[in-house]
Amino acid sequence: MAMFLFRLFLLFSLFSFSFSNENPNSIINHHNHHVLPRPLILEYPELAEETRLRCGAWRVAGEANNLSPWKTVPEECAEYVKEYMTGKGYVVDLEMVSKEALEYAKSVEVNGDGMDAWIFDIDETLLSNLPYYAQHEYGFEVFDHEKFDTWVEKGVAPAIEPSLKLYEDVLNLGFKVILLTGRSERHRSVTVDNLINAGFKDWHQLILRTPDDQGKLAIIYKSEKRSEMEKDGYRILGNSGDQWSDLLGSSVSVRSFKLPNPIYYIS
Repeated sequence: MAMFLFRLFLLFSLFSFSFSNENPNSIINHHNHHVLPRPLILEYPELAEETRLRCGAWRVAGEANNLSPWKTVPEECAEYVKEYMTGKGYVVDLEMVSKEALEYAKSVEVNGDGMDAWIFDIDETLLSNLPYYAQHEYGFEVFDHEKFDTWVEKGVAPAIEPSLKLYEDVLNLGFKVILLTGRSERHRSVTVDNLINAGFKDWHQLILRTPDDQGKLAIIYKSEKRSEMEKDGYRILGNSGDQWSDLLGSSVSVRSFKLPNPIYYIS
């Protein structure tokens, strides 16, 4: 037993001696090579995943109208929003909204007197301004009315395809389609041409902001216009918009359908 312990001591001593004579620089290099890359590999994906989760939570909170009014996408979420808007997720979400809206529309027994109405917003509801926002940081850049008006005046915004299908189906079901937008009356002509070129037609009425409506919050402006519709005898059975200010307020529709939009907020 004593001999065994002696041999074990010698063996331990040899190992200790060999490590004590190793070049200190080689120890540092060995440490860097085998240890330092591990946090880079493990921590950065975890950080990216944490950011993605928090930005996803921010987007959902916005869609649920749980956020305070905001002016731009949070800096850390700029890339996340870009990926969402240009990826499959945005398209699938749009398809889901249109599918549910159509299921509801089919369940409604249209009266036949021409007074059952469905309201559609235009920007980010029927027409997509993604080509514009691709040049303006997908919502991370502070909104510039003059630049956006210049884009609108080009009249080249493409249709949001799931919305175009819903629009056509709603018309075929016998609803009167009323377009209610925050665009200015001075953009009526270019808006009409843009809508027609994108495939939209046969709407009953197109309502834009008049000079008297300028400066009003969107939720007030749109509530007033819906109230006028009701006074004219329309039954507002459906309403599609990308902003909560398109849907809330007074004279709300029987069912409202919120399209996703994490790029901007309008109160």
